[in-house]
Amino acid sequence: MTIEWRYTAEQDLGILSVSGYLGPDAVHRFTGAVGWALARSTGPVIVDLTGLRGWSAEGQLAITEAARRLAASGRSLELAAIPADGSLVPGGDCPLIPVHADLAGALAAHSTRHDEPPQGRPEWQTTGRPTGDQQRA
Repeated sequence: MTIEWRYTAEQDLGILSVSGYLGPDAVHRFTGAVGWALARSTGPVIVDLTGLRGWSAEGQLAITEAARRLAASGRSLELAAIPADGSLVPGGDCPLIPVHADLAGALAAHSTRHDEPPQGRPEWQTTGRPTGDQQRA
């Protein structure tokens, strides 16, 4: 099993939505998605895990490594809607990873109103070409 991802750049942050199962087979794809986020925006990256069915220890490690990678660039990683089957337990040397109950809560924490997706915002995903009328799940 692997993951699918979609990255959306907002004004002051990025949203990396991940679905599927973040296990050993998907770590490389997740790492690539984080690299995509680093190269295409500035500010914090919210990893939206609403569509994630679960994660393995390797998947959790990939998330903590992504937090380190972003911190090295002066940026932060935040999580929204972690899987119900476990919580993330980063090592002591990992940067703080804020965890939000859902994407709406994560966006509200950045004090920007996001009721409707803005038209024409940059969006990338693993399959197909993005269109201006895609909606968040």
